[in-house]
Amino acid sequence: MKKIFFISLFLLVLITIIYRLNMMQSQNNISVGDRVPDFSLKDQFGNNFHSADYLGKTTMVIYFYPKDDTPGCTKEACKFRDSFTEFSDRNVMVVGISADNVDSHKKFAEKYNLPFTLLADTQNKVRKLFGVKSNILGLLPGRVTFIIDKEGNVKFIYSNMFNAEKHIEEVIKELNKNSI
Repeated sequence: MKKIFFISLFLLVLITIIYRLNMMQSQNNISVGDRVPDFSLKDQFGNNFHSADYLGKTTMVIYFYPKDDTPGCTKEACKFRDSFTEFSDRNVMVVGISADNVDSHKKFAEKYNLPFTLLADTQNKVRKLFGVKSNILGLLPGRVTFIIDKEGNVKFIYSNMFNAEKHIEEVIKELNKNSI
């Protein structure tokens, strides 16, 4: 009986520590109206992507997702692919970001014929810069989508870990509503 008590107590303390670390990680949250932070990462072809290069030129949809080639992330990426003309017709650039490396992104993009940019945030620096928290006790990287206008201001944020395809629906609805 004592053994079960101590194991339960240990798990409770561990969960509390993970939760608090997760909350500390989220101190850099970006809000609607904030300026998008400047960042640079490698794309699926190994090229440098600098966010500043696109400011003043195009609206961006930047979505953070947990991992390449997993069920939810694949559905999300394929929904962005299937809706790609909705974005390209409006001169909206779609950018996906995860901690996967360049090779993983390249294979993922080729396997599903993804026509947009995937960025390798292998050290989660940009994820932290945007304040995208981990979910499920800090075990899974969060799924959050941002709309950034041409001037570099955050216009919309949508966070939903488990309904990956809803991100695209909400973004298109927001683009339609506000003529971004």
